Amino acid sequence: MLRAIMTVILVALSGYVFGQTYPSKSIKLVVPFPPGGVADIIARPLAESLTTHLGQPVVVDNKGGATGTIGASMVANAPADGYTLLLGTANEITMSPTLFKSLPYDPNAAFTPITPVADFPNVLVVGPSVTSKNFNEFLELIRSKPGRVTFASSGTGSTNHLTTVLFASQVKLDIINVPYRGGGPAIADLLGGQVDAMFATLPSAMSQIKAGKLRALAVTGGIRSFALPDVPTIKELGINGVVVTTWNGVLAPAKLPPKITKQLHDAILHVVDDPNFREKMMAVGVEPISTTPAEFATRIRSDYERWSTLIRRNGVTVE
Repeated sequence: MLRAIMTVILVALSGYVFGQTYPSKSIKLVVPFPPGGVADIIARPLAESLTTHLGQPVVVDNKGGATGTIGASMVANAPADGYTLLLGTANEITMSPTLFKSLPYDPNAAFTPITPVADFPNVLVVGPSVTSKNFNEFLELIRSKPGRVTFASSGTGSTNHLTTVLFASQVKLDIINVPYRGGGPAIADLLGGQVDAMFATLPSAMSQIKAGKLRALAVTGGIRSFALPDVPTIKELGINGVVVTTWNGVLAPAKLPPKITKQLHDAILHVVDDPNFREKMMAVGVEPISTTPAEFATRIRSDYERWSTLIRRNGVTVE
């Protein structure tokens, strides 16, 4: 009799465990870059707000290395149960597939796109070693010194490096790329006068621009940035084809159940509309955004086609 009662209890408990709604435990949000970078700046308030909306802890896990591909690979190979998510960027999703000869994941098949959460342009900034007061003066400086003006980047194949390649190819300029291991060291040398310019991500350069230590000459967005309303776009200045904005978005492993996809998407929409989250993002030059999963997948495919064409055409390789 006792054994029968225990069996009934165990079956009931088992049904309870398996019947629990998602989420029933903490969620890991993998950031494929080290702490302190732009993705990390976005991930932490996102995780904090998602914790409130989902009712379970959302924990940021920084897994940097290999231009974001180590962290992306970790998520690609995780169970598709909604407990391991990626705060993805254009680097490891739309650029790395062409830059690297082989990847441990297929960006087109390894993930379930949920929604982008942030969008921002790059900003052309010059350091104290450059006396040019505006974009046209700087353009003339480059033309007067072919092969001598240096542009920093956070690494070969990074968003700011490929924006530099795109810019140079559109304007037919001979400039030098100086790759660094991250945006922080690149901006430090720009401030120190070791390099001349950089297409920095706006969030990484905002504080130095506001402090007057870097001079912003142009932004790469289709319209002026709300954060720098007095700085023109490159398109405004007569150069087409250099409209670039960078997204950060949430992705899950492939074949995530539709019900969980919808639940995560709905929760993230609440976060993006949260005034507190929006205030934190806009303070660093980031525009909070959201789309449907299908629209996000379309943007990923479009960006992949654009960057892969540029990379192949210009022979960009990663050592």
